[in-house]
Amino acid sequence: MVVGSDISRYPNTPRPTCRGYLHKRTQSAILKGWRKRWFVLKHNGYLHYYKHKKDEGKCRPLEVTKLEGAEIGVDTSLGKPFVFKCVPQTGSRIFYFCATSNQEMKRWLEAMDKAVHP
Repeated sequence: MVVGSDISRYPNTPRPTCRGYLHKRTQSAILKGWRKRWFVLKHNGYLHYYKHKKDEGKCRPLEVTKLEGAEIGVDTSLGKPFVFKCVPQTGSRIFYFCATSNQEMKRWLEAMDKAVHP
């Protein structure tokens, strides 16, 4: 049972295909590094992310990205373990994510692959 969400009020709403914390690489002019964010991959193929887990369902996501047609895969160029990237079809942004384990990285890659090729 999920506490504090709208699932009980809307029982026919499909549950997200994948959710959890990932570290997202920040590449803004001011901040560089990795930020821990709460990610939710919805059944419609959109990846939402929030600052914290508690923000899901209460706040607007920091960003929503359509994964259909995106290019995803493991990335070794940054010299960190469990890093994978996502290059959405629209826009010029590349997302770099870092999972806490190889198993967690595989879980996200499988879920994202299903969203990329619906």
